[in-house]
Amino acid sequence: MGSITKPKPHAICIPYPLQGHINPMMKLAKLLHFKGFHISFVNTHYNHNRLLRSRGPSSLDGLPDFRFYSVTDGLPPSDANVSQSIPDLCESVPKNSLEPICELITKLNGFEDPDMPPVSCIVSDGCMSFTLEAANRFGLPEVLFWTPSACGVLAYAHYRELVQRGYIPLKDTSDMTNGYLETTVDWIPGMNNDIRLKDLPNFIQTTDINDIMLNYLTTEAEAMHRGTAVVINTFDALEQDSVKPLLAKNNPNIFTIGPLHMMQQYVQNDPLKHVGSNLWKEDASCISWLDTKEPKSVVYVNFGSITIMTKEQLIEFGWGLANSNKDFLWITRPDIVGGDEAMMPPEFVHETKGRGMVTSWCPQEQVMKHPAIGGFLTHCGWNSTIESISNGIPLICWPFFAEQQTNCRYSCVEWGIGMEINTNVKREEVKAQVLEMMDGEKGKTMKKNAMQWKLKAEEAIAIGGSSYLNFDKLVTDVLLKNY
Repeated sequence: MGSITKPKPHAICIPYPLQGHINPMMKLAKLLHFKGFHISFVNTHYNHNRLLRSRGPSSLDGLPDFRFYSVTDGLPPSDANVSQSIPDLCESVPKNSLEPICELITKLNGFEDPDMPPVSCIVSDGCMSFTLEAANRFGLPEVLFWTPSACGVLAYAHYRELVQRGYIPLKDTSDMTNGYLETTVDWIPGMNNDIRLKDLPNFIQTTDINDIMLNYLTTEAEAMHRGTAVVINTFDALEQDSVKPLLAKNNPNIFTIGPLHMMQQYVQNDPLKHVGSNLWKEDASCISWLDTKEPKSVVYVNFGSITIMTKEQLIEFGWGLANSNKDFLWITRPDIVGGDEAMMPPEFVHETKGRGMVTSWCPQEQVMKHPAIGGFLTHCGWNSTIESISNGIPLICWPFFAEQQTNCRYSCVEWGIGMEINTNVKREEVKAQVLEMMDGEKGKTMKKNAMQWKLKAEEAIAIGGSSYLNFDKLVTDVLLKNY
C-alpha cells in the first residue's frame, strides 16, 4: 500500500447526512488520504456545526490536504443535536444541495490556494445519487459508496420488482399484523428462498405507492449502474452471494473493501487521529469502567443513532438487563425516547449500581474491541453488525428500520451469530436472551460462529486479502485510471 507521487489526486467525499453514513465515509476518506489523495470532506451545515460542538473546532482542522466544507441541506436552520427527519432529508437534499456542491467544486478548482489540486473524482454516498449530475458536469469519475450491507443493497435493488409483482404497497394497514409480512419471496437471486417480506428493508411496509422512502430507495438503487464504480463496506467471504447478483444486474465494478474500520490499520502513524466524525460528545470513561470487568462478562447495549423507542420499551429493556444480573454498558442517546428524555427510574439505578453503566454516547470501536465485552444487544445497523463480526461478538437483534431487518435475518439465519428479540419487547424475554447469549448452549454456538467470521474478516483485510486487493484496484483502476 505505497503512496503515490504528486501532483495529488483530489477526492471530494460527500456522505449522506446521518451519523451511520458519515462514519464509514470518514474511514474511506482517511484510507484515500493515506494513498496520497487530497481530501475535501463535505457535510451539511447542520452536521458540520454538530461536529464542531461535539469535538471542538480543532477536530476539523485536519491537514493542508484534508479539509472540511459544508453545504446547505435545504431544511430550516436548527441548533438541535438530534438526527434529522430522514424523509425530510430525502426530499430536500437532492433539490437543494446539488448547486452548492457544484459551486464548491468550481471554487476548489479555482486555484485560490496554490497547494490545492483540482478535483479529480467524487466519492459520494450511494443514497446521494444526485451528485452524479455534478460528476457529469465536471467530467469526473464518481464512486457510489453504499454504506449498508450487501444483502440490504440487494433488497433495495428489487424494490421496483416487488411493486411490479404486486407485493407492495400493502393493501391496508391490517397487512402489518395479519401475517402477510410472513410471505416468502423466493425469486430474488442471491437470497435464500425462505426470506420473508418482513426481512426486507422495512420501507416496503407502506400502503402508499407514493411513499417518500419507498420511492427514494427505489430510485437510488437504480442509479447504481450510473456510477463509475460502487463500493460496499463488506468482505467477500461474508457476502459474496449478495454481491454476485449486484455485479450482474446493477454495476460490473463493485468493490467490497470492508470491514473499513479494520482497514484503518494501514493508515500508519495516522496524522488524522484527532479528526473524528461522531456527532455526539463521547463519554470515554466507559473504557476505564470496562477495564474493571472480567473478560467476556459485559453486555454492550446500543441502538444506534436513529432508533426511537417508547418509554415502555426502554423500561422493559432496562429491567430485563437488571434481572439478568449481568454487567452491562448501555448507551442511551438523549433523544432515544421520542419527545422525552431517556430516564430510568431511581430503583433501576439502585438495583444495577456497580454492574451497570448508562451513558449517552461512546467510542464504539474501542468498546467493541475491549476484552470485557461478551455480547451485544443491537439495532443491527450495518456499522454495528460488521464491527461485531470483526470482533467475534454474538448478537441479540432488535431491528428498528431500513435494512436493519435484513441484517437481523442474515445475522440470525445465514451467519449464525445472533438471535432476534420481539419488537414488542418484554423484560422476561430480554433476561432470557441475555442469559442464553452469555451462558447458554446457543450462545456458545453463536460465539463460535462469530469467531470464525472474525478470522475471515482478518483474512480479507490482510495484505493480499480480498478487501486489501479490492481497495488497491479501486484506486488504480477507477480513481486514478485517467488521472
